[in-house]
Amino acid sequence: MTDENTTPPATPIPDSAAFLHRYQAFEARAAELHPANKAALFAVLRDAGITGVHVHFDGYGDSGQIEGVTAFGIDAAECPLSDTPVGIRKLNFGQDEPEMLSEPLAEAIETLAYAFLESTHGGWENNEGAFGEFIFDVEAGTITLDYNERIETSDITATNSDGGRNGTLLSPRALQREEMGRDGGRVSAAPPMVR
Repeated sequence: MTDENTTPPATPIPDSAAFLHRYQAFEARAAELHPANKAALFAVLRDAGITGVHVHFDGYGDSGQIEGVTAFGIDAAECPLSDTPVGIRKLNFGQDEPEMLSEPLAEAIETLAYAFLESTHGGWENNEGAFGEFIFDVEAGTITLDYNERIETSDITATNSDGGRNGTLLSPRALQREEMGRDGGRVSAAPPMVR
């Protein structure tokens, strides 16, 4: 005799607290790599005679990128970036140990800019997005971030008209009153949210 009432296995429910803990541990370990990566990059920049680098980024609509990398020499004039390799350590989520990458100078600059941007403003490219600039000051040994976030806003304006004969234009303030227009039409005290 067979049991006809077999219950299918339950779908496992993800443990969000455990995932969050794992991701926070990953972020902390990835951030530990920043000082050594910065030192390796700045050493190569100094050896190349580069005193500063500007990195422009822009993103919105769930997509973002580095728009340009400009290097400056001792006389503050723009100068080209060589293909000199830079040793960068990178940790991906789920990896136990970081991997060592050897990237040309321009790519190493972008790798560090993305890493710093993700660690300070994760999701910067989503929705309305953000734009800005990193300034690598090689002489001072600093990286400064000028970050600008886009924000979308809405204004509400209502028009009440009785067919064109005694139309009344209302300000958003009028929506908060109980009566509006010449005919005393009712409007809720709280206007609907516009998203």
